[in-house]
Amino acid sequence: MLIVPEREIADLMTRKAAFDAVEKVFAAMASGEAYNFPVVREAIGHEDALYGFKGGFDRAGLTLGLKAGGYWPNNLDKRGIINHQSTVFLFDPDTGKVKAMVGGNLLTALRTAAASSVSIKHLARKDAKVIGMVGAGHQAKFQLRAALEQGNFEKVIGWNFHPEMLPNLEEVAKEAGLPFEAVELTGMTEADVIITITSSFDAILHADHVAPGTHVACMGTDTKGKQEVETALLARARVFTDEVAQSVSIGEAQHAIQDKTIKIEDVAQLGAVINGTNPGRTSDDEITLFDGTGVGLQDLAVAAAVVDLAVEKGVAIEVDF
Repeated sequence: MLIVPEREIADLMTRKAAFDAVEKVFAAMASGEAYNFPVVREAIGHEDALYGFKGGFDRAGLTLGLKAGGYWPNNLDKRGIINHQSTVFLFDPDTGKVKAMVGGNLLTALRTAAASSVSIKHLARKDAKVIGMVGAGHQAKFQLRAALEQGNFEKVIGWNFHPEMLPNLEEVAKEAGLPFEAVELTGMTEADVIITITSSFDAILHADHVAPGTHVACMGTDTKGKQEVETALLARARVFTDEVAQSVSIGEAQHAIQDKTIKIEDVAQLGAVINGTNPGRTSDDEITLFDGTGVGLQDLAVAAAVVDLAVEKGVAIEVDF
């Protein structure tokens, strides 16, 4: 078995490698060559933690495995470590033997950012100039860095529940040589692309905060009850997702389905746009929305890529298991 420790991931996995892996697996999902297993996610009744498993099998890439982990909300304050903790396990699909164990914390951040940037590449207007961020936490910096590589953006605007965190976004904007402006949510109408990345259980971004022609990537809702945007926005938009079953049950679309604002048939796979079987955006005035719920196959794809890189660079640890 190969082990790639968390400490090695930053020097191995690039944003481009994560983007390529996620784009490819989305396409495989849409063509039926890859599928996710049902998600297990439980409150364990200890440390207020949520723990679960996401897994799947990519027949095209011969990648089989799972990610185990979750959210420990007291970690940062009590232990000085990040609240999200996860590990990816890969198995040989021919024999069932374990192949690799990979640190999943940074990989989760990179694959989540890659998913929204894949949606921007395939759904945003090509002339998009202003990117808006709703949320300014740890994951927001990964999101913004990845998104800025998908267009010729000229400005970043941002909003956060806690304005004192907005310098996180300003820092990334400055890295890219772009101006940053803190705005009210009503100011998001200036944005051509909006990324929401919060842990909210109430709609923050409203339909009238979004101008015609905008692409919205909703990346924070991955659990039953969470919600970042009001259902009226989904009604105005063409809705795409990583996996429809997750979108309508634990993703942003869950609420619009429940109140009958949209139907399941209104939610399409982003992979179908990548494959060319769905036209994606059809006009410059159309609002497109990507409901990024986070699927196990994303984790497996980036983990498999990082194992190959670790072997190539001689940093993978081999153990007899």
